[in-house]
Amino acid sequence: MTLDAYVPPRSGLWSGRVDDENVREALRWHQVVERLDLRQPPTPGGGGFCFIGYGCDRGVERNLGRPGAARGPDAIRGQLGNLPVGFSDTVSLLDGGDISGVGGVERAQEALAAAVARIVEQGYFPVVLGGGHDLAFGHWLGLERTVGRRRRLGVLSFDAHFDLRPATAGANSGTSFSQIAEHCRADGGELRYLCIGVQRSANTVRLFHRAEELGVGWVLARDISEPRLPEVEARIDSHLEGLDAVYVTVCADVMSSAFAPGVSAPQPLGLTPETVLHLLKHALASGKVVSFDVAEVSPRFDSDNNTAKVAAIFVYALVEALLSPEQRIR
Repeated sequence: MTLDAYVPPRSGLWSGRVDDENVREALRWHQVVERLDLRQPPTPGGGGFCFIGYGCDRGVERNLGRPGAARGPDAIRGQLGNLPVGFSDTVSLLDGGDISGVGGVERAQEALAAAVARIVEQGYFPVVLGGGHDLAFGHWLGLERTVGRRRRLGVLSFDAHFDLRPATAGANSGTSFSQIAEHCRADGGELRYLCIGVQRSANTVRLFHRAEELGVGWVLARDISEPRLPEVEARIDSHLEGLDAVYVTVCADVMSSAFAPGVSAPQPLGLTPETVLHLLKHALASGKVVSFDVAEVSPRFDSDNNTAKVAAIFVYALVEALLSPEQRIR
């Protein structure tokens, strides 16, 4: 595993209000986040969450999407900093730096795999901030090399796209799950993948056939409404039942462009953030989620940082949902 596309954490990225520096209940995330250089020898710690940015949108460019997501990690960090601390000092928030896209998509994917593996090996929960959705293959690969050695690993994705396009011309933001499927097949395994929020207008008929061939499950965006949420929850439960560990990935374009305009491929009829948040919390309640990312946040096209703000709220909800009662402060 190589970290040659790795950029160590930088100072000055985390900021926000300061209410009271001496009272834990008054602190915000920017006051407690620490930097972790993943190039250093592992020092097992655990008990917290480690952020790693995927500052690459080369895959978006290859996929003929709108570039700009390379700046997504810093935009999300900018919104995370002001969030309130709701946990005790036994829970760590760490910034593990970034993966650069300068050397190309494949190099970035391999570097992300190495970074995620090191985060897991040190006992932290990986949170990847993207960046193009080609990050999903690197993220999954890092988990497969660690968590997947011991447990049945699967994917729950919130996305308008299957991302099952062939990678014959090179990896891009639409090939991650084809890459995962090929990797699984080479190892004699199978892709365990459920995609929530799929748009008929955003996927060719061949991609639906490909999903069927691979045994991929999906729920169309048009079939997701508040009265039907129990049905979607049941689909998620059925998917999780056969898994020991779950990697959850949220592509920001699963949401309507009214709420998430800053994405590589906007969807005017996507889901609401409330719907995604509800279903995310449902999955987290299973106790099987071992890693998380949010992808395709593109500040270049955002409005008043709304997309980055929504991404930050998803991360905040994740942390809050995974705290034990003993770790909470009220």
